[in-house]
Amino acid sequence: MTTVAGALIAHMSSADVFGLVVTLAIIAYLFYALIRGEKL
Repeated sequence: MTTVAGALIAHMSSADVFGLVVTLAIIAYLFYALIRGEKL
């Protein structure tokens, strides 16, 4: 089964995937901090 995400990842290099994961992790952390109401 080919999904849109699978197709995108298939055309991405390992560096791009790593960068995407890091970006998502940072966004998730900032969103979590915002929800918790903590000062950055």
